[in-house]
Amino acid sequence: MTFEEAKKVLAAHNQEHVLKGFDALTPDQQKGLLKQISELDWDVIAMAKNHEKMETGELAPLPALTVSEIEAKKDSFKKTGLEAIRAGKVAACLLAGGMGTRLGLDRPKGELNIGLNHELFLFEQQMKNLEDVAAEADESSDGHYEAGKTKVTIPLYIMTSEKNDEDTRAFFKEHNYFGYPEEFVHFFVQEMAAAVDYDGKLLMEGPGRLATSPNGNGGWFSSLAKAGYLDDLHKQGIEWINIYGVDNPLQRMCTPEFVGATIQSGAESGSKVIAKNDPHEKMGVVCRENGHPSVIEYYEMTEDMAQARNADGSLTYGMGVILNYIFKVEKLEKIMRDRLPVHVVEKKIPYMKEDGTIVKPETPNGYKFETLVVDMIRLMNDTVPYEVVREKEFAPIKNLHGVDSLDSSRELMKGCGIEL
Repeated sequence: MTFEEAKKVLAAHNQEHVLKGFDALTPDQQKGLLKQISELDWDVIAMAKNHEKMETGELAPLPALTVSEIEAKKDSFKKTGLEAIRAGKVAACLLAGGMGTRLGLDRPKGELNIGLNHELFLFEQQMKNLEDVAAEADESSDGHYEAGKTKVTIPLYIMTSEKNDEDTRAFFKEHNYFGYPEEFVHFFVQEMAAAVDYDGKLLMEGPGRLATSPNGNGGWFSSLAKAGYLDDLHKQGIEWINIYGVDNPLQRMCTPEFVGATIQSGAESGSKVIAKNDPHEKMGVVCRENGHPSVIEYYEMTEDMAQARNADGSLTYGMGVILNYIFKVEKLEKIMRDRLPVHVVEKKIPYMKEDGTIVKPETPNGYKFETLVVDMIRLMNDTVPYEVVREKEFAPIKNLHGVDSLDSSRELMKGCGIEL
């Protein structure tokens, strides 16, 4: 995009202030700003002045495939899942755009050392978990993954952010991809969305730089496609992608039983869930909304819903999601074409005033635009809520101490036999 083209586009949307001081910018800053302007989604930005809260539809329970039911059909599920993995139809995608700031780490969150007596990085443990599945799928393996020797390798796509992409790539290279073949590990950067003030005016975060933020975890597939990996998926014959979050070292991705249960059901997606500890545990809950699968957040539930019980005493809305989903690629492509809903969220957004002063507001001052992965579930025709054992697959690290912390995660890892 040229300066004149940018000027014309901005004028059409009453955003001419973005180019003030353009001549004083360095050539690289000018190039970067013009690129940002060329990528703006004006339909989304217009939502700042005309947005409504998304209303919750008619809710109903969505029974999960329970641990006991899975155990009864384990052999069948496993056979189907292993066949798909061995045929190269399954890939994994790690959402790893976050920084470890809240944990005292000014680096990508996945670089956190979760070990006690020796170094063990969050990225490293999750790679071990993926390697376990590859070894299990390899009929010639003795159950242990060996790079270059294990015949089955699951392609892994890692979504980074503008802030941590370079460091994440370097970290994996420095550690030799934790023994995983480099050619099967693919990095891509999450798309960014511009931020605006309450009047819908684009905010600047610095000279020649629009204020932006990652476009929400629902943007993972469009970001993957933008990076050119859609053709890669098609060439490899990948039909299913299992996505998962970086903050849980017990995440089990592409497990054959999970893959197999989803395929056998004929559903377009599967959702790993755990039984909630209590009615008010802060987790999104899988359910039905207007007849379709959905995830309702804990703060959207009425007290009656939160307390409702089944005949056996279990919570009616008691299966919480753990950010571990498997999706059919074909359906993801359709959702991307049709576009996910965009959520307009009030935030405290640092910005640069016209005189160059940087302001860090103490209260919300504008809007960010986000898409959510749970909306992908809402756009599926069906999903398989697949229950896993909390103590074996859920140990999120959100804080240093207390609930969902490094401390609690380490205790759970010890219980799973992980040497720390």
